[in-house]
Amino acid sequence: MHNTASLLLLVFLAITFIQSGYDKIFYWKDNVAWLKDHFAKTPLKKQVPLALANVLILELLSGILCIVGSIELYLTNEKLYGYYGAVFSCLTLLMLLFGQRLAKDYDGARTIVIYFVPAVMAVFLLN
Repeated sequence: MHNTASLLLLVFLAITFIQSGYDKIFYWKDNVAWLKDHFAKTPLKKQVPLALANVLILELLSGILCIVGSIELYLTNEKLYGYYGAVFSCLTLLMLLFGQRLAKDYDGARTIVIYFVPAVMAVFLLN
């Protein structure tokens, strides 16, 4: 099988973002409440629901593109949707990293970097 590493990375990113999006949709109030406290001392304190909605949209878009990209790569060896899924995954993670750094949650920021490395690897392999 060709493109095994790319396929594994796309599935990893799809699982990551679809699960995260699911959590945000079905536990919206809990997420908003926690994030309002998390960002209470930042300029984002009054925009938490809007910021969360933006992150949700980007996560779902990233996850769906990665799913479609995985199928496309497996069936046709084409990489277009997978590439865009990986790029949107990186953009989503950068947005999350910015939020964590703004909130001075350096452990949370470090966790985002752990996800960012495979996302950048996927961009590299699918380019």
